[in-house]
Amino acid sequence: MARTCHTSGVASVPVGRVTGSLSTPALDELSVEEPLEIRVAERAENATPTSVAVTMRTPGDDMELAVGFLFTEGIIAGPDDLEGVERTGPNAVMARLRPGVALDPAKLDRHSFVSSSCGACGKRSIAAVRVLGRHRIVPGEPHLAPEVVHGLPQALRAGQSGFARTGGIHASGLFDATGRLLGLREDVGRHNALDKLIGAELFARRIPLAGRLVLVSGRVSFELVQKAAIAGVPVLGAVGAPSSLAVDLARGCGMTLLGFVRDARFNVYSDFGRIDSTGFLTDSA
Repeated sequence: MARTCHTSGVASVPVGRVTGSLSTPALDELSVEEPLEIRVAERAENATPTSVAVTMRTPGDDMELAVGFLFTEGIIAGPDDLEGVERTGPNAVMARLRPGVALDPAKLDRHSFVSSSCGACGKRSIAAVRVLGRHRIVPGEPHLAPEVVHGLPQALRAGQSGFARTGGIHASGLFDATGRLLGLREDVGRHNALDKLIGAELFARRIPLAGRLVLVSGRVSFELVQKAAIAGVPVLGAVGAPSSLAVDLARGCGMTLLGFVRDARFNVYSDFGRIDSTGFLTDSA
């Protein structure tokens, strides 16, 4: 039986379900993974569109994904660099640059194919990955009670409609300093989910994300910290562990990085000053 895809980014597939020694036919719901080509068109005379990347993603919020990707890769500086964004096919998005905005080939130091789990693996070197942050992160803001952080995973999970159906999709959630969920995006790729979220805020002209928190499902990598820093996120939390390079970058840009945010506990890996608690060894941050 062929799979049945839904507009929600979920596909039903036939499976054999085994319980003990008994097997029965059933249907299971999976997160859809399909390629998305992101192209950029300049307004320069005789310029042909450039294919910037092909990323494996869950269909949905594709234009937000494309704009978020272009912004967090440093290809555009903000929404004013864009004349428009349009879908050119079921798995293709075109971003048109405003007159006078040029596409810098040095910013395209990425292989043409990016897997949903890849993140920075298309980059040739760490030096190429280090895109300078466009927005300074203000020290000491926001100031958070631990109880606010403890409530983030439940709020994130409550908003994850795709995860509730499939159990196999990542999420990035945007919160205010009281723990109120402001926005959430899901995708099979962790970096795609964050790009979708940042792209939505860019469209709404709410970048930089000063005073906001972002919580991501799973672990947090160097690239997720980089993307958050470029958007001016002061606090980034993860349900899982950070990598060592993620911690180094967070400390370097003055971001509070939280890991293992679950079960009413979390670790603070950088900038403890934003967390209202006692007993921190602040000299280790």
